[in-house]
This record gives sequence, structure tokens and C-alpha cells, in this order.
Amino acid sequence: MENKLSRRSLLQAAAAVPILSAAAASAAPTAAAAAPAPAAPAAQNGGRPDTADPRFTIAVLPDTQYLLDDGGSDAEPVAATLRHLVREQARDNIVFMAHLGDVTEHGTVSEMRAASRAFDAAGRLSYSVLAGNHDVSGDDQRGDTPYLRTFGPRRFSRMKTYGGSSPDGYNSYHVVRGGGRDWLVLALDWRASDAGLAWAQGVLGEHAELPTILTTHDLVWAEDDGAAQLSDNGQRLWERLIRGNDQIFLALGGHYWPSGRTTMTNDAGNPVHLHITNYQDRYYGGAGMVRYYSFDLDRGVIDVETFSPWLRAKQDPTPLESEHVELSGDVDRFTVEIDFDERFAAFAPPVLPVPLPPSAVMPRGTVAYWRFDEAGLATAVADGAPVAPGTVARDLTGNGNDLTSSLLHASGPETLTWSAEHHDAQPAHASLRFDGGKGPDRGAVLRTGPDAPVNSAKFESGYTIETFLKLPEPFEGDHSWMGILSWEGRAGDAGKHSGWSDDEPTCSLNLSGERFLQFVVYPVPGDADPTSWSHAIPVGRWMHVALVNDGRHTVMYVDGSKIVRNAAEESRGISTLGKPFAIGGTQFDEKYEQGFYGWIGDTRIVSRALRPDQFLTARNR
Repeated sequence: MENKLSRRSLLQAAAAVPILSAAAASAAPTAAAAAPAPAAPAAQNGGRPDTADPRFTIAVLPDTQYLLDDGGSDAEPVAATLRHLVREQARDNIVFMAHLGDVTEHGTVSEMRAASRAFDAAGRLSYSVLAGNHDVSGDDQRGDTPYLRTFGPRRFSRMKTYGGSSPDGYNSYHVVRGGGRDWLVLALDWRASDAGLAWAQGVLGEHAELPTILTTHDLVWAEDDGAAQLSDNGQRLWERLIRGNDQIFLALGGHYWPSGRTTMTNDAGNPVHLHITNYQDRYYGGAGMVRYYSFDLDRGVIDVETFSPWLRAKQDPTPLESEHVELSGDVDRFTVEIDFDERFAAFAPPVLPVPLPPSAVMPRGTVAYWRFDEAGLATAVADGAPVAPGTVARDLTGNGNDLTSSLLHASGPETLTWSAEHHDAQPAHASLRFDGGKGPDRGAVLRTGPDAPVNSAKFESGYTIETFLKLPEPFEGDHSWMGILSWEGRAGDAGKHSGWSDDEPTCSLNLSGERFLQFVVYPVPGDADPTSWSHAIPVGRWMHVALVNDGRHTVMYVDGSKIVRNAAEESRGISTLGKPFAIGGTQFDEKYEQGFYGWIGDTRIVSRALRPDQFLTARNR
């Protein structure tokens, strides 16, 4: 409603001004239940959103009061915005829209009638609306009003997302499906009473596992630089509702301008993002400006953008109209970074796939399969426990490619430990933690025995080598060119002299100083070392790596995605020399220097090229 500017007095004054009394409102028809059902949808549906897609959008429409004013206004920008949301629902994957209050300027019967006609453009789009101080006066115990007869429970009852309203009808909640999970949206009256807050707490308690977006009209105000702080009403909501309910991670309000945002820490020690969005002070009463909150669960972000569909659609806009088509300042176009699994872990821990037995992940042609849970490592006991030298990791194929652990140089027992950490899609829920490094060289490796069949396998018909790994965060020290897995021996001894050095092994997976994965192999025929390079891989995150050779070329995959820098040279087989296969390091001149730094999980070698849907990460077996 109001321009906060920089003066606290305006905040208090704005909150004190009633626009329409409940008594005046009663001049209109009496009961919300007697209101006619909303008119038939007036917008063409642009297709349904994909509620399983990890990328989805919640649209937010703030104060539209200057566009719905008996004194002279134009509701078309509001209707245009709603038609846009319906039309682009599938393309932008819009799962919900939330209005932040001050729908109208005076809350009169005629203004609410105009608002209802404008909202008919929303068609079958699910949305919430809450009352602002220009729609009503007093708190949510005010009784009947034109607002309640227009945007009360009856209007929302047809929506699949609608969960219910408070007894007074002014507060409501929706359960929204997006990204393959449910989200709770609370729409609270601009002045929720004690009874309203108790109702909201009850809804939160009944949906304690749902991440929650709280919407209201009066929450935070901002200075011109966009730095926001709680209003008096926002402080009450924070103390009474937000800070003690960890599931509330995002709270949105309007009422003041300019727009802004802040982040506060709740009682559980987690961040809560609080935003104000309001454009009524801008050209054409905000021109129906809508804000997209575009969730991307894969990237761990919410991308925020603000624009006017009504202005965007103009064929020949004036300079002033062009200036306001979209807003790109720091408070109107930004990204909120959220590790959703971590942020929601306390009340909605992720449901991980159950471990798979070894027999479920050994397809035709499996040469070796190692894992570090009880099935593959007899000494798997406690997280962080040292793995003693001489510990055997069994080859679960029964082909005789067991690995035996050893410490390099003068490394201590902490250099190789058992870990309960694992990639979410890994068949075994365990891994090994390696603490290799330089200055001095240290590390640990697991090696096959001298007579293991994999030592001499040539794989001329193709192969797939897979492993799971994670780099520590922070990634401390110099670990450039550390080895992950390899076959021992010198390329020169295999008659290969065209590569970087005769002393490097004939096949190895390593990490460069820029954190690029490097897979270098000397094929059986010819004298070449076709090499694949990944992008710079992240730290602090598990990943799956697959090296797939079809008997002609090798392709590296990271998390199921093909990387771009795969060698164009023909590559058939591996020039193994009958020497051990190793996990945790790469030899040079038949000597280990530094060892791997990080976690390594399940590792499998198959004597044919597998498709991504046959990798260890696949669950549709």
C-alpha cells in the first residue's frame, strides 16, 4: 500500500488507516456462502504443468489496488497477467499463483465485482488471495465484507490445491505439487488475530513435513538499497509463527515500496528468506507486474524475475512502456541459493533408494564389482573407523578380483577410513574415505592380487568402468594429478611411446589441478593415448563417473551426462600388462606418489558398453 521511504513513522501511519469498515461492507449482500460461484473460465489453457519436473514456477502478484479503483482505473493489466499465466502454464511450468493483498483500492462492492471479473481470466490456474488494508479494515475477526464474499472459501473450493480456511474465512492454505513433492502455501490476512495465528499453527502442525511459503500483506519494508527489515506486524508474525516453525523457509509480503529482501535465522538455526514485492508506485499502477519464483531443485536455487505481461505484449510500446516491461535491479531479479535437501532435512528428510543386493547390479559381462558395505568389506563397522592394511574388499562377481588395502609411504591409519556416506543412487550405502596428499606424499590404495584375471583383460570388444566419488569441501591442499583408479605398469613396457611419458600407466582416471577428470588409455592396437576430459567437477557433492568404450571410441559420462571433450581417436581395448588394478592412486614409473583425497564408492567393470539406463545409478532394473 505505502511507500516506506526511510521513515519509520510512515510505517506506523500506514498500518493505522482503515479503508472500509465492516459496517460499511455489510451494505452489500450478507453471507459469503450465498455468493454465486465464480464465472466460467475466460482464458484458454496453455497446457498443464509437469508437477514432477524439478524446475517449476510459483508466480506472485502484489498490490493491484490502483488498477481496481472506482475512482478511475484499468483492470486489463491484471487480467492480462492472469491470461499470461494460464497461457504459459506448461511452458513456464507454473504450478501456483499467490496474490499478496490490496486487490482493490477501497474494498467496495463494485471494485470487488471488477476484481472478480479480472480473476476469471485465471481459468483453472490454482491461486491464493489474501486481504490487504485497502480491501478490509481491522483484523480477521471483522466479519462479513465484500472482499470475503468475493475471495472467501467458496472461490477456492474448486481448486485441487485448496486445503481449507480459518473459521472467519480470511486465512487459507493450499498444498501445491511441484518438483515431485508437496509444498504448503499459507495465505494470511493482513492482520491475523490470535485466533488466526492459532489456526495457522494448527495447519503447520497438520502438515509438519511440508516446506512452507508464508504469504501475507504486511511483513517487511525496505530502504532504497533494498535492505529489508521486519515491520511491526512482521515482527509479530516472526515471533509468533515463523521463527519457531522450521518448515517456513520463504515469507513474502507487499504493502510497502520499494521492493527488498532480507534473510533471518530461525530457532533451528536455518535461514528464512523474507521478501517484499510491490510495484504500485511504478508506471500504470504497476502494470500488472508479476514476479516469477522459479524453483530448480537440481541446481539448488530459486531464480526470481519481475515483468509485466501486459506491457510485454504491446506491439508498439511507448518509451515509458518499454522502460517498465521488466525490472532487472538487484531487488527484482536475483537468485536465492538453497540446498533444499539440507534445508528441509530436519522435518522432511529425503527418502533415499534402499540398498540393492550385489546380484541386482551385475549384468551380463560384469568382470568385477566392489562395494564397501558388509557385503563387500567384512570390516565395515563404524563411520570413521580405520581400514587396516591387508583388509580385503571382495570382488562380488566371484571372478577372483579381490582388492587388498595398503598404506603408502609412512601414512597413518587415518589415511583410509570406512564411511557411511554415499551417493543417493549408489547400490551400497557405504564408501571409503581416502586422505591422500603431497608434501609429504601420503595415501592408500586397494590393489588386486598378482593373478587376478582383470590384470590381463584387454577389453577389445568394449568396456564400461564406473565409480562413485566425492571431493571434500573445502578442498584443501594441492592434489593436482592425483589418481582415482588405474592399472599398474609402464606404457613404455607395452610398446607405447607416443604419450606424455613412457613411465605413465596404460590406463588411469585422474584429477587435474583444475579439477578436470582425465581418463587416459593406451589401446591395444596402435601407439596412441586417446584422452577424455571432463569439466571442472564440484566439491562437496557425490557424483557418478562412467567410462564407456564400444570397441571404437571412449565416452566419459558424469552423473549420466555425456561430457564434450571425448577423444576423437579410435580406441580399442586397454593395453594391460598383467599387473594389478588399483583404486585410490595412479603409479608413475611403477611407483605411487600421492594418493586420492576424498571418497570412493561402488566400482564396477563390465566387458561391454552399457547405456546410461544400465549404469549403477539406474533403478528401473
